Amino acid sequence: AMASGGMGDGGSSRGVGRSQHQENVEYLYASLKQVYKKAFLPLEEYYSFPDFFSPTMSDNDIDAKPFVLLLGQYSVGKTSFINHLLGDRPQGYPGSNVGPEPTTDRFMAIMHGKEDRVLPGNAVAVSPGKPFRGLQIFGNAFLQKFQCAEMRSEILESMTLIDTPGVLSGEKQRIGRNYDMSNVCKWFAERSDLILILFDAHKLDISDELKTVIEGLRGHDDKIRIVLNKADQVNPQQLMRVYGALMWSLGKVFKTPEVTRVYISSFWRREYAAAGAQSQILFDREKDDLFRDLRDIPKNAAVRRVNELVKRARTAKVHSLVCACLRKMMPAMFGKEKKQKELLANLEIIFQAVAQEHGISPGDFPDAEIYREKLIRWTGTGRNLSSLPKLNKELVKRLDDCLANDIPALLRPLAMGNEGNEWERESMNMIQQYDQPAHSSAFDVSTQDQNEDALAWASLARQAAGKSDEDGDVSWEGVKSLHRPAKHHQPSQGGHFDREQRSE
Repeated sequence: AMASGGMGDGGSSRGVGRSQHQENVEYLYASLKQVYKKAFLPLEEYYSFPDFFSPTMSDNDIDAKPFVLLLGQYSVGKTSFINHLLGDRPQGYPGSNVGPEPTTDRFMAIMHGKEDRVLPGNAVAVSPGKPFRGLQIFGNAFLQKFQCAEMRSEILESMTLIDTPGVLSGEKQRIGRNYDMSNVCKWFAERSDLILILFDAHKLDISDELKTVIEGLRGHDDKIRIVLNKADQVNPQQLMRVYGALMWSLGKVFKTPEVTRVYISSFWRREYAAAGAQSQILFDREKDDLFRDLRDIPKNAAVRRVNELVKRARTAKVHSLVCACLRKMMPAMFGKEKKQKELLANLEIIFQAVAQEHGISPGDFPDAEIYREKLIRWTGTGRNLSSLPKLNKELVKRLDDCLANDIPALLRPLAMGNEGNEWERESMNMIQQYDQPAHSSAFDVSTQDQNEDALAWASLARQAAGKSDEDGDVSWEGVKSLHRPAKHHQPSQGGHFDREQRSE
């Protein structure tokens, strides 16, 4: 039944019923709100975290049902997939359009409701009961292209589906949009538990805009699944070639060594086409696997929510340490503009210094180029790097204590629930990753092909990273005098912060 009619309302989409485990999950969410307000929010506000990353979180963001985000080029079957998942109602979900031409021209959040209705984006973004307040940062141009569809569905009682506009090829599509498609998709991706990227068996090309969208999903690779839709339109021999071509195209976009799961089937209410009749068993099994993964989302949502908060905390801590280091290296009186340009140009070395001084993993640092652009934008409003906050050791320690003690304590009741060892292993591994020190070889500036000034820069930055404002100034000349040009340098082994061109 699942292969032909979606998940349907007759099955248990929630994975687990009302149980002790469910009560533990609700207690976890309530506690996470308090933990966020106590340890996360003060640090984020002190260091202007929303100006550089994502907005502060509300209770609705933590309470929100799991999101499933669907991406893909136009007419690959995203809306048909959702309608199939919801039971193939003749009229589809409220506000949906299906056709061979680009039909879905807006972002649609499909949620559970008592009756069928479509709510406009501006109203949804200010609704206190919905987790979309953060979308206001994209402005009215986007909100006019955002809607929320509500309908009665047991599936939607435990998750929210996000339908997106089809991505077209060419420059005209980007020019015609008055909002940043990539950043909007990134906002939804950060809050999603599963990201499905759909491809049509007849349209495997990845347009420039879709490539930009996919690149914006970096850091969320564990959530991404690929769906090769309309696979019944080709015979088995052609399907093998299509699959190979898709893997080749994806290999140029995804930079991770891990293999992304690919589901091959046709997700609509029609019977399989004659060309794919020989592959019917394969299509049914692939469809069952995908629907099983979707049913498991609510069961695993609690651990994923904690995982996202821990990732956010690590980013916030790195941001606070980098800000404090940059502030410390700025002169007190003269030459601020020149020094600021030097610091921004050598941001990768600042990252190295902070990582070495505080034992932070390279993977916790943001992309240097993107972070540099945000710093330039932040300093372009009448401020300079001296305006960044000083190191607040109390706030950083409060965050560390929370991650080391409060979060593991909240997860223990879940570990004793229905999922047992699986929950405990996944959650504890997630927390232990926070305390892993960086490998010094990845940041050993002395082994990289840099000149005397670059070595001095690294040492200077390391000193600044380890000092508070009360420790006194760091002397550039004093640090530089400690170094001599190395006669032989070993080539870099591709550390996380290697630069293509070294600073002079």
